[in-house]
Amino acid sequence: MARLRSARAAVDAARASGQMTLMLIYKILRADEWAQLETDGQTQGAPIDVADGFVHFSTAAQAQATADLHFAGVEGLVLAAVDTYALGDALRWEPSRGGDLFPHLFALLKRSDVVWCKPMPLVGGKHKMPDAMV
Repeated sequence: MARLRSARAAVDAARASGQMTLMLIYKILRADEWAQLETDGQTQGAPIDVADGFVHFSTAAQAQATADLHFAGVEGLVLAAVDTYALGDALRWEPSRGGDLFPHLFALLKRSDVVWCKPMPLVGGKHKMPDAMV
């Protein structure tokens, strides 16, 4: 435990000095799911997240395919960016679609973990990812 605290302190120091930047992952939320997160301050995620026992996330490279596959035609989506460091040990990278590693959160997603959120409008039948994605 002391080693973990020491490692986190080193990461905090590196971030404070500008030597380390955020690593963001992304959660696509329907409007009602986002509203619940805003109201309650935390969420177990979508029904699929509850059923699977973890909150599904995507990397920037995976988010468009996730939107296309699981949210085709759904209006009112919000993309929430979350800093991986804030999630701690509850975040695990596990193989999924095509063997890619996807981030999975084995805890509640807290509103305080969200760095920013942006709408994902449908443009020509496809969700447009925010320009702010890194």
